[in-house]
Amino acid sequence: MPKVKTNRVKYPEGWELIEPTLRELQGKMREAENDPHDGKRKCETLWPIFKIAHQKSRYIFDLYHRRKEISKELFEFCLDQGYADRNLIAKWKKPGYERLCCLRCMQPRDHNFATTCVCRVPKQLREEKVIECVHCGCKGCASGD
Repeated sequence: MPKVKTNRVKYPEGWELIEPTLRELQGKMREAENDPHDGKRKCETLWPIFKIAHQKSRYIFDLYHRRKEISKELFEFCLDQGYADRNLIAKWKKPGYERLCCLRCMQPRDHNFATTCVCRVPKQLREEKVIECVHCGCKGCASGD
């Protein structure tokens, strides 16, 4: 006889502490996805979504690596369930990428002249002082800023 599969997910200990914040961020994400994009450039419509995804990942990263308030089991659960971006968090652990806004900003194939995004340039080396990343709307995520 085949096993009966259920959709029940067993939440690890400590989930009740972070659940309200994650639910709130999911609600904001839903609003950002359904928000009308009249009068915005094509790239600008995705900026709020990138920002909220960054917020969720940074929240979970800070709870585990900086404040040490959640367990490794809960951290892995959040990554497996898609509450945070595993690849972005892996980059944050490396020197020079502590403030990285999104993974697209460091991929040379997405930019002119096979370089990284303008938001990765430190503020003191920029010709223009006020810039916005085309991909995610970041105003500067270089580690030296």
